[in-house]
Amino acid sequence: MGEIKALAQEDLRLETSVPPRLLRLLSLVTVLGFGGTLFLGLRAAGTDIQQGEIQRIFYIHMPSFFGAFTAFGLTVVGGALYLARGSEKWDRIALAGVEVGLAFSLINLLTGSIWARPIWNTWWTWDPRLTSAAIMCLTYAAYLMLRAGIDDRMRRRAFMSVYGILAFVTVLITLFIIRVVPETIHPVIVGASPQNAQGGFEATSGVVTALIPSLLLWLTLLPITLMWHRVRLEERLDALDRLKMRVLSE
Repeated sequence: MGEIKALAQEDLRLETSVPPRLLRLLSLVTVLGFGGTLFLGLRAAGTDIQQGEIQRIFYIHMPSFFGAFTAFGLTVVGGALYLARGSEKWDRIALAGVEVGLAFSLINLLTGSIWARPIWNTWWTWDPRLTSAAIMCLTYAAYLMLRAGIDDRMRRRAFMSVYGILAFVTVLITLFIIRVVPETIHPVIVGASPQNAQGGFEATSGVVTALIPSLLLWLTLLPITLMWHRVRLEERLDALDRLKMRVLSE
């Protein structure tokens, strides 16, 4: 029994790629940053004259999509590097990117529906942006379902790496569709579009001050921290599987 425990500790030590102190520090900074951006959005920014208090959900709604963009982008990087090098760590990063990105995408859809109810008088409409965002979520949900259905590890990692790269097309479509489809009623905040020919950033006082830190947090610290925790968990699960196989073979 003591030998098995020693093997388990050795495997877990070898598979932990992130020093615990560094990860704890990163997690603390992320939590503090999240609390700070919420304070800016809920208290520092002024109340929108036209939309009222419901506009404050914007400080989560928009950044959550760009956080998903970062996570799904790292899935592409992880998948490409796995195909090039065959290292398990890149597959773990790709998987973590899908899980975190899908969570952020669902937050984006949920907060968008909450905003739409008082503004559009409906929870959902088949607007091009909303439809493409829903398809994006379903595409990455299918990634997880397909991954769970392939038993062979090598085949699973290779297949899902290609899938993760191709799935990023749905992210790009969702990002740019409101700039190329005139029929959309989804607002465009930054830059020119069919709905805003002049471009620019028209907003209530204090919006930029609250929005920029939130965007930076969701683009960087939040997805990276969550993915790091997920990768670390996957490393431990893989180490546990190898330990089980070793014990059963003896």
